[in-house]
Amino acid sequence: MSMSDPIANMLTMVRNAQAAGKQSVKVPYSNVKFALAQILQQEHFIAHVEKSGRSKSRYLDITLAYNEQKQGAITLIKQVSRPGQRMYYGYRDLQLRPGMTQILSTPNGLMTVRKAKKEKVGGELICELR
Repeated sequence: MSMSDPIANMLTMVRNAQAAGKQSVKVPYSNVKFALAQILQQEHFIAHVEKSGRSKSRYLDITLAYNEQKQGAITLIKQVSRPGQRMYYGYRDLQLRPGMTQILSTPNGLMTVRKAKKEKVGGELICELR
């Protein structure tokens, strides 16, 4: 079965695993998904990400982050740009939203909106997290 939007599939797998109280989730591997997972780890939304498997059956093993009360680190995960409606922004049009982490796909790779504004680069807004 082909996926029309693998990024949305990854975000949904992480959201569902956290809602079910799982410690980790396995996601099919791609370079973009790995870069996205690394940003989520840097922003403390997930605890750890690791590449696993052989060349044909590679996957990401994502360890989810929870606080002391066993609540997930992610309270909201929302895809902004979709295959049917891409959302592109110049760096002047990007707005920092308090309490939100926004992830942008730029010519320099995936990065947070905070970093994109510092580097004065725009791109496609992938998702928002809180």
